Amino acid sequence: MTQNSTLNLKSSLPTMNGIYSGGSPVVSQGRPGRPCANCTCSPGLLSRQNRKSSMLLRQLGGSRKRPSMRSTGSSRDSIYSSDTICQSKYVNTSERLLHLRRKMVENDLCCYIVPSEDEHQSEYVSLADQRRSFISGFTGSAGVACISRDLLNFNDNDPEGQSILSTDGRYFNQASQELDFNWSLLRQGEDTLTWPEWCVRLAIDMSEALGGKEAKIGIDPKVISYDQVVKIQKLIRDKTQDTKATVSLVPVQKNLVDEIWGYFEPVPVRDSNDLLLVNSNYTNETFQDKKQRVLNYLHEKTPNCKTFCVATLDEICWLLNLRGSDIQYNPVFYSYLLLRGDETILFTDDPYDDKIKEYFETNLIKVEPYGQIWSHLSSLATAYSKTRDPIAISSGSSWEIVRTLGDTHYRQIQSPLELFKAVKNDVEISNAHAAQVKDAVCLVQFFAWLENQLIAKEALIDEYRAATKLLEIRKTQRNFMGNSFETISSTGANAAIIHYAPPEENSAMIDPSRIYLCDSGSQFIEGTTDITRTLHFTTPSAEEIEKYTLVLKGNLALERLTFPEGTSGFNIDVIARQFLWQQGLDYRHGTGHGVGSFLNVHEGPIGIGFRPNLQSFPLESGNIITNEPGFYKDGEYGIRIENDMLVEKAEGLKFGERQFLKFKNLTLVPYCRKLINEKMLTPEEKAQINAYHNLIWHSIVPFTQPQSITYRWLKRETAQL
Repeated sequence: MTQNSTLNLKSSLPTMNGIYSGGSPVVSQGRPGRPCANCTCSPGLLSRQNRKSSMLLRQLGGSRKRPSMRSTGSSRDSIYSSDTICQSKYVNTSERLLHLRRKMVENDLCCYIVPSEDEHQSEYVSLADQRRSFISGFTGSAGVACISRDLLNFNDNDPEGQSILSTDGRYFNQASQELDFNWSLLRQGEDTLTWPEWCVRLAIDMSEALGGKEAKIGIDPKVISYDQVVKIQKLIRDKTQDTKATVSLVPVQKNLVDEIWGYFEPVPVRDSNDLLLVNSNYTNETFQDKKQRVLNYLHEKTPNCKTFCVATLDEICWLLNLRGSDIQYNPVFYSYLLLRGDETILFTDDPYDDKIKEYFETNLIKVEPYGQIWSHLSSLATAYSKTRDPIAISSGSSWEIVRTLGDTHYRQIQSPLELFKAVKNDVEISNAHAAQVKDAVCLVQFFAWLENQLIAKEALIDEYRAATKLLEIRKTQRNFMGNSFETISSTGANAAIIHYAPPEENSAMIDPSRIYLCDSGSQFIEGTTDITRTLHFTTPSAEEIEKYTLVLKGNLALERLTFPEGTSGFNIDVIARQFLWQQGLDYRHGTGHGVGSFLNVHEGPIGIGFRPNLQSFPLESGNIITNEPGFYKDGEYGIRIENDMLVEKAEGLKFGERQFLKFKNLTLVPYCRKLINEKMLTPEEKAQINAYHNLIWHSIVPFTQPQSITYRWLKRETAQL
């Protein structure tokens, strides 16, 4: 699964129950399976009710052009049509924006910012935190909505303004479809204006038009990092320096989207599900050992800090050896945590059994209600103001945490938890291997079944049914806890949509004469997987074979790379792109992201891509990272090949005191033979593929029946080139 080169657990654990609260008026929902006229229901709600209709998706296999969210590098002006669905049929945002702007009037705002993140700065959030999706209609995982109110319009009952949605290259295609006529799309990395600049420019213009009256840009301080706030405030100072404008960024304590949500649909409620204690057989490190490592790090980096505030959910889970299921596909739970020497305070509302209660007592972990974190931080700030001892917080902590602690009572640090959990220990690595074998068995069985259904039986299989079948197969594996994200099951032109997810109703039929791309992953207690394979079931075109082979050559080259310690993913991204670049081609997403150990499928701080901040986090032995170059031709096909790789030491290689590192491919699923042009491969590349397929055969064949279609498919696909 790709992550932008910048950045779900349906498990046997308790899952979302679709609970809602609030008694505000709700608009007519229309008939099930069909969008209602001028529907104001959000796509998220429609999906929850199995009503995310896609009547035009039947046309997705057609010849009309579509844009690619992971684009080939083609023009921004490419025609977006074959996957274009009039999103105003899903959600008309006019009334929502009107209600929001009325709230902006009450708060004297000229702009209001709605990020994607929750108060823990999570990439994937619960339904209750999908505010940006609600207000804009855009359902992708990343993006920022900005809504302005014209201060020169003095009709407070009918305020006017503009609205933009800023997102990255993975979602250009999707956003262009989902945004209605009220919205403009700002393409990150392509448009010269950023969303903060858009807000500040509008605020300056309005302030100057009103003789220097203060123009306020507002945001919920819980859902934006303080780092981002500092950047925006600097931008405001720089841009207003030679003007008569007065512009300020202000915190708005009551989230304005929450204030209006209930007028349009039932407001979802965050889940609070049972906690799961992970056995030491899977972690090989106790909470006390991890805690001591953190305290040692704090003493070294911030000797005067007596308390460390942790807000990132997967960091808390890793430290405590606990998991949850409050956010779909991510085995995390809503919580904050304070480390104070021997004392550990966990703030959560999630229930837990007697075994975990005993675990808390043994490890001196005190549990407080989730919402008590704010009064606790405030009390600490007051107490520490006398001793002048700062509280350590992670870089990326919310503005509200900083505001609660006050200007002088905190110190931002790189979270040691983020660094520690990215380096897997021997047991975690061994378990990662086991998870990969399990998932490979499932994927090989699935691909063999799908080919047999489409070709031998000439069955009609749609994208959604295929994804469901894969999930059914995975459920047969022991310790399977759910998918690690929503399966991307895509045929033909849909494969050019980078983060495509097939709808349950009227999903496109898989066309065996066109490319099929499946990007999926599992959550096993042993570990997390993320694997993409691109297949063809009949006779691919020469163009498809050529482009697949170019992508494969990039994947193989990166896997073969040996590099010195201190090298970051920023430095090696070009290795995977080189063969596409030689043809004037590219892809608009990162080449790799970190993967957790039964944790989030996207795990920082490492990555392979062109984000400058990746230079600050060199790869280390023990990292698990994806290798996923791709190529996407709008309206026709998409190609991506993704493996999970382990970073390990290259024994015997040393330059001075500098050790060398290499990659080990953990994934055990064959490449598509029909799509490989052997003439484009070097002898080294052929040998690499043959060795890999030989390893797959010996690793997976023991789990197959000799007379089965799975056995025959695996034998054919792993045959030597």
